[in-house]
Amino acid sequence: MYGRSHQSQRLPYIKAIILGDSGVGKTSLMHQYVRGTFSTQYKATIGADFMKKVVKLDDRRVVDVSCWDTAGQERFQSLGVAFYRGADCCILCFDVTNARSFENLESWRDEFLIQVGPRDPESFPFVVVGNKIDVEGRRAVSQKRAMEWCAAKGNIPYFETSAKKDINVDEAFRTVVMNAMDQEAETDISNDFPDPIRINTDDQDSAPCAC
Repeated sequence: MYGRSHQSQRLPYIKAIILGDSGVGKTSLMHQYVRGTFSTQYKATIGADFMKKVVKLDDRRVVDVSCWDTAGQERFQSLGVAFYRGADCCILCFDVTNARSFENLESWRDEFLIQVGPRDPESFPFVVVGNKIDVEGRRAVSQKRAMEWCAAKGNIPYFETSAKKDINVDEAFRTVVMNAMDQEAETDISNDFPDPIRINTDDQDSAPCAC
């Protein structure tokens, strides 16, 4: 989806989906990334919500990022899948103090890939975020365990974050957006070179020349 232009700013556009169980901090991560704020008053997301941010990746690349925060509660998940389509990248979130939220990453990832149907599922831009590292003494998922899962799924980048204290939030989002941009750029380049035309010489007239 890289290369689509926002109507007013004409910037490359990236759609990022944030997935994970209810209560892992998806909304807080989105607000911290887009607005630099944190609140304890967020309510459970129904269906999906989104926010936009213009991001300067480097000296030559500026991108319009649309972050979609989807419902983590089971009764709302059927509403959220409608928003997966057209996604350029995905942030898979779990709570490091909640082992079940980590165990459910597999089903979140699988359902997302089914709904989106990318051409190359193995290289689709994901990042995994282990949130709430600021909660002391309650860790249930070790960094090693999370990194081993990410390695087994194709070396997905992993970040341990705190939406409350703004730890590694920007780094996680920046990584997945840049990976999405790079992948789409590679796709655009490959599409510029069509398959060569093959000439079948077997059907050519092989009769001797009557000179």
